[in-house]
Amino acid sequence: MPDPTPVVLITGASRGLGRGIAQRVSELGCSIVVNYVANEAAASETIDLCRKKQARPDQQFIAVKGDVGKTGDREALVGKTIETFGRIDALVNNAGIGPKERLDLVEMKEDSFEHVMTTNLEGPHFLTQRVAQYWLKDRPRPLLPGGLALVFISSVSAEMVSTNRGEYCMSKAGLSMCAKLWATRLGPEGILVCEVRPGIMATDMTGGVRQKYDALMAGGAIPQKRWGEPDDVGLVVKAILSGHVPFSTGAVIHVDGGLTIPRL
Repeated sequence: MPDPTPVVLITGASRGLGRGIAQRVSELGCSIVVNYVANEAAASETIDLCRKKQARPDQQFIAVKGDVGKTGDREALVGKTIETFGRIDALVNNAGIGPKERLDLVEMKEDSFEHVMTTNLEGPHFLTQRVAQYWLKDRPRPLLPGGLALVFISSVSAEMVSTNRGEYCMSKAGLSMCAKLWATRLGPEGILVCEVRPGIMATDMTGGVRQKYDALMAGGAIPQKRWGEPDDVGLVVKAILSGHVPFSTGAVIHVDGGLTIPRL
């Protein structure tokens, strides 16, 4: 009997970075849970794209609606994954939002702060906690080349300051620490944890500020002189799950074209 198919749960996978990640993970022969919040049609499109890249016939792809910022939705997301596939081999914490309004720190609204923190930090942390509880209790035999794995998609905003979206920066800084904490806790259990830190990416989140970032690139802010694409992040996540960074738990992997290189 062949091994069962490894299962990867990807949050916020209906579009943007999550879609790019899902397509590359599909190439590994994984079944994928495409989590989405509202856009079922976009999630279905992601599934269609994953099917075009699948490596083995027994792969399955399902879309599961759920807001990672809500306790009940997190529980349902994990429950549906295990109910459908009987296992989880990797969790990619990708779902994230920016503030609805980019406001200066002196004008930041408390409800915006709470909303961003709930989705970008509280959600990934407690979703990870739920998956970690399952792993430590059920001890599933790892099927991915890299073993059981957690990937946190953060942002260069974990360290680079934008005073007109401070809540986003603080949430990503917190997520970076979250990744380190889980790497420390789960390393002795043989579970790999990595943080992937994208830079200026061509997604819906940056659609309204393209001119600003185009100007930064024209001024030499990014040595590689281009926007990042979802596939750039997908390739890194694929490498992690493929077992190509086996002794790097807690690592921060920059996907930013050189944006964060300290320069004079």
